[in-house]
Amino acid sequence: MSEAGNNPAPEKASGGYRVLARKYRPSNFSELIGQEPMVRTLTNAFSTGRVAQAWMLTGVRGVGKTTTARILARALNYKTAEVDRPSVDLSVPGEHCQAIMEGRHVDVIEMDAASHTGIDDIRDIIDRVRYAPVSARYKVYIIDEVHMLSTQAFNGLLKTLEEPPPHVKFIFATTEIRKVPITVLSRCQRFDLRRIDAAMIKADLKRIAGLEQIEADDDALAMVARAAEGSMRDAQSIFDQAIAHSAGNVTAEAVRAMLGLADRARIVDLFEHLMKGDIASALQGLRALYDVGADPAAVLTDLAEFTHLVTRLRFIPGAADDAALSEDERTRGLEFSRTLSVRVLSRSWQMLLKGIPEVQSSNRPVSAAEMVLIRLAHAADLPTLDEALKSLESGQPAPGAAVRANGAPGPVGGNTGSTATASVRMPVATGGGQTMRLVEQAPAPAFTPAPEPVQEQQSVPVKSLADIIALADQNRDIAFKVQIKRYVRPVRFEPGRIDVALTEDAPKMLLNDMTSKLRAWTGRSWLVSLSKEEGGQTLAEVETTRRENAFSDARADPAVAAILARFPGAKIIDVRIPDSPAADNEDADLPVEPAGDDDNDI
Repeated sequence: MSEAGNNPAPEKASGGYRVLARKYRPSNFSELIGQEPMVRTLTNAFSTGRVAQAWMLTGVRGVGKTTTARILARALNYKTAEVDRPSVDLSVPGEHCQAIMEGRHVDVIEMDAASHTGIDDIRDIIDRVRYAPVSARYKVYIIDEVHMLSTQAFNGLLKTLEEPPPHVKFIFATTEIRKVPITVLSRCQRFDLRRIDAAMIKADLKRIAGLEQIEADDDALAMVARAAEGSMRDAQSIFDQAIAHSAGNVTAEAVRAMLGLADRARIVDLFEHLMKGDIASALQGLRALYDVGADPAAVLTDLAEFTHLVTRLRFIPGAADDAALSEDERTRGLEFSRTLSVRVLSRSWQMLLKGIPEVQSSNRPVSAAEMVLIRLAHAADLPTLDEALKSLESGQPAPGAAVRANGAPGPVGGNTGSTATASVRMPVATGGGQTMRLVEQAPAPAFTPAPEPVQEQQSVPVKSLADIIALADQNRDIAFKVQIKRYVRPVRFEPGRIDVALTEDAPKMLLNDMTSKLRAWTGRSWLVSLSKEEGGQTLAEVETTRRENAFSDARADPAVAAILARFPGAKIIDVRIPDSPAADNEDADLPVEPAGDDDNDI
């Protein structure tokens, strides 16, 4: 129980109101929530008499660092009529307990390092540690936000921290453990206070609601627990605000309006519209949430959280038992996790993460959020990579390519009919990728004659890498030409099929680019495969070899050697092959280029 555990009735206004975060502040280790590893370690240490000289408590705001420091100071100075030694069992209040927990004990000195950062403050502590405690067993120094101390202050504390007097203990607390020097950390026992699970926060808020005689919906408590992000103090402060906002009856609608949150059921509906590619319904859903006070950035954040939940449920179905989840999130999340592929969920997650800061920094957040949803819905309707590759190999449109972004079907393969398929929600799965789409009943589009198939351009044969280079030159694609020359090793060329090997630094999408560009340039489908064979030299390596041979032959020529000897400092700057049929046949595709700047070449 907490301080107010024996007095469940609300405090009267005449006695002064205390906020929930102070009223229900833990006073012993049994009341700490979510910090069982630390409590177990301290219990074993105290029972065996291995009490450390200094502790470092770290964690995010509101997890109980300062409260733990006071409880630890109370345990160090625990004394009753029956017990006179340090103890973790604080069920019976001791002689010094109340004064320590209220922060007014003379031997427990609390200092905020944010306002006492200098070496003079530390010198004052060093001067006072030599004196014995006034009434308690130990003189305890609690230094909060210790990372704010200056470098000189840390250095001044090191010697005393390493060899303190036997009657002195130090307890440090910080939210920025990385800013604390390693020399200080090595002299302390470190405890990382964990974020508190949302289900545990919800259960404790329900207990507090009962003690305060407050009616609170489970959904409202779950919203507060989720908004606290692992901080019990934040949860109690938000709950305190919700009680005042709703006049004592805390409902989900009241909490949602107070925090500017979106209805979780509407978030799930919005997610479904996006996965169907139904942009119109998605935009209407966003506008409805915005009209009732939901922040556009919060809507996208909730969408990202639900996307993560669906992805997690795909691998851990048992995660649906989390008490912090609503019924819609639990049941429909499991349904989505069985239907949508990891590729679709991962793509949606990445787009939402990129879109949230865009909305937060925009002067028109709702417009920016709408653009994010349009991109997301459009991407949900696109074929996956496997589908696209198979469509390129087969020459057929990818599954779903004929479905428009708003959910209405389009013509497929030029065929027409009286009406489209009846309204049905269906998962489409091809090549390992899945996308949920909606096919609605709609009148058939006007007849449009199917385009004639592109005739294969027999006049553009592709029998070597040099032919691909020639096509790149004709289409002025210099970047693709450079990639072919540098990264591709030829293995096998057959009609409609090319087997190649790639260098280690080749771009990941080079084979896909070769497939698409060859199809566009030659008018036929090509299957470009990555071979396990080593392959021949790249064109760049061939050019380098020829250039080196040409310069070597030039240096060996007696006339050239005589010129170089006659004119000190002279260099061979270029080797040009004379125009002749033999030269044209041998070096037409790969002319020798000027070499780099070395001793003999420029």
